[in-house]
Amino acid sequence: MTDHSIGTDPASAAAGQSDIESLSYEEAREQLVGVVSKLEAGGTSLEDSLALWERGEALAKRCEDWLEGARKRLAAARKES
Repeated sequence: MTDHSIGTDPASAAAGQSDIESLSYEEAREQLVGVVSKLEAGGTSLEDSLALWERGEALAKRCEDWLEGARKRLAAARKES
């Protein structure tokens, strides 16, 4: 897995929040899986864990937004048919 903006440094996780808007569904999902893996592995400080959690929440929202957009497009396409 490529780990673009989830470093071991919590500042990099928090600073990367703004890049989430530009991620595709697949990129956001891949990064979310990475965040979950790091949180499950443990061994990070509370501050690091909180930064990762916040990024994970933002990534999950990005995925939800993509899926909602896809649902709307499908509904619109069905109406046109």
